[in-house]
Amino acid sequence: MAVSGVPHFHNDPGVRVIHVGSREFMCIGAKPPFDHPHIFIDTGGEDEAICSYCGTLYKFKSTLSAGEADPQACLWNDRAA
Repeated sequence: MAVSGVPHFHNDPGVRVIHVGSREFMCIGAKPPFDHPHIFIDTGGEDEAICSYCGTLYKFKSTLSAGEADPQACLWNDRAA
């Protein structure tokens, strides 16, 4: 299986905002098995976006590297894949 270059984020901690270092990413809502359909989000030229499925607010933060999140606990890594 190929490794995806698109980072996946979740909001299991229930934070108000997730800061991300990527402008293209997937929101999975919560950690599996409670995740929602994985929603592709492209912020384009904007600095924030809201997941249309769960309402999580994502804000781009230029000091984070691509694929990083603040809080870091919101980055999903599926080690089983």
